[in-house]
Amino acid sequence: MTSRAKGIAAGLAIAVVAAVVILSVLTAARSSGRVLAAHEADPVRGEVMYHVGGCISCHKASATAGIAGPPSGGAPFETPVGTFWPGNLTPDVETGIGSWTAEQFVDAMTRGVSPDLRHYFPAFPYSSYRNMQVEDLLDLRAYLRGLEPVRSPARAPDIPMLGPARRAVGLWKRLALGGVGFRRDPEQSDVWNRGAYLVNGPGHCGECHTPRDALMIPDASRAFAGGPHPRGDKGVVPSLLDLEGRGRYSGVSDLTLALQFGETLGYDKLSSGGMADVQMNLAMLPEEDVRAIAEYLLSLDGEAIRNFE
Repeated sequence: MTSRAKGIAAGLAIAVVAAVVILSVLTAARSSGRVLAAHEADPVRGEVMYHVGGCISCHKASATAGIAGPPSGGAPFETPVGTFWPGNLTPDVETGIGSWTAEQFVDAMTRGVSPDLRHYFPAFPYSSYRNMQVEDLLDLRAYLRGLEPVRSPARAPDIPMLGPARRAVGLWKRLALGGVGFRRDPEQSDVWNRGAYLVNGPGHCGECHTPRDALMIPDASRAFAGGPHPRGDKGVVPSLLDLEGRGRYSGVSDLTLALQFGETLGYDKLSSGGMADVQMNLAMLPEEDVRAIAEYLLSLDGEAIRNFE
């Protein structure tokens, strides 16, 4: 090998090593290192966050379990990239969240990082939960910690090349995740702002009702416009835009009743594509929160509405 060839080979080797190091740094999962301010957590308020987030819908024990059971995990969550088994949210120390600190819980919910510093796949909708107020997250944690512990060991996702795929989530986060926190619209009412917060934060409605691009990043320019179901084989998720203009609902009171009682009162299309669980969870909210959600949803007129920084 000539001196020039050796030099080229050495340069390529250095470039490869440098690329591996850079990629490793860019894709690493890290703790935020934040220290949370003191907060007297309220499990009653946390229960509201639990229901509006529909936590039990994904974290139930089996595919046939109802929403009244413990969020002990185990039910399969099928997606186009593979099958996930959402984890145990009960306070079991070994298999649940019983040993998690408040900071670890907030990191998981807002940054998609596990206590042992792994990336959670975005089937867990932390891209929406990161818009929640920290106080609400701590209230949710207090509610979950008050549940009966259930032993339910975690199960690894059934997806190809799990290790590299998990590291790739680190790059995805750099492209997909925006800022943290809800920004009130001062020109709108308190009720509208409450609804906007519940829909875009804990309710994570946009995770299904906003279409995504080829990288599975939500297209903010078409927020709530509907699109392919994120589970891949369950058809199309409908648009939430112009619900009143399209004749779906006659006003806030009508949509409030639909969200509270669903098809029991004859409101159609509230049991398909997973909406049955969503509706039953929303029925457990205080009526003022359901009305706030209805008021916000009926204000969506076709423009991309994103009230977050």
